[in-house]
Amino acid sequence: MGQAQPKRTVLIVEDDAELRSLTVALLEDEHLHTVECESAEAALAIMLMREHDISMIFADVRLPGVMDGVDLAWEVKQRWPALPVLLTSGQPCERARELPPGVAYMRKPWQPLNVLVLAEQAMAYAQGRRG
Repeated sequence: MGQAQPKRTVLIVEDDAELRSLTVALLEDEHLHTVECESAEAALAIMLMREHDISMIFADVRLPGVMDGVDLAWEVKQRWPALPVLLTSGQPCERARELPPGVAYMRKPWQPLNVLVLAEQAMAYAQGRRG
C-alpha cells in the first residue's frame, strides 16, 4: 500500500482581512489547506496547539499586538527550526537584516505565482529535512 500524502497546511498571519482572504483563496486553489489569524500572538497559540499540522507560515511583517512578523519568525525558528517561514510587507523592511536564517522575504504587492513557487520550494525543503 502507498503512503498517505502528508497534509500540507499553511498558517496565514495577516491583519488585512481582504488580503488574508485573497491569500487563502490562492493557496486553497493549489490544494493547500489554510489556517488564518490576525496576529503573531494568535499564530503562536495555533502553533502550540497544532504544530504537527502546520507545514509553513506566511506572515505579514507589520502585525497588531506586541510582536511583529520578524519577532514571530524568530520565535518559530527557535521552537520549530525546520518550519518554513515566508514574511511579506508593503513597507520597506527595516528589519530585513534581522531575519533568522532560512526565513524568506517578499515585498508587497507580490505576484501570486511567486508566492506559490516560494511555498512549494519551502515545503519541499522542509520535507527533505524532516524525512
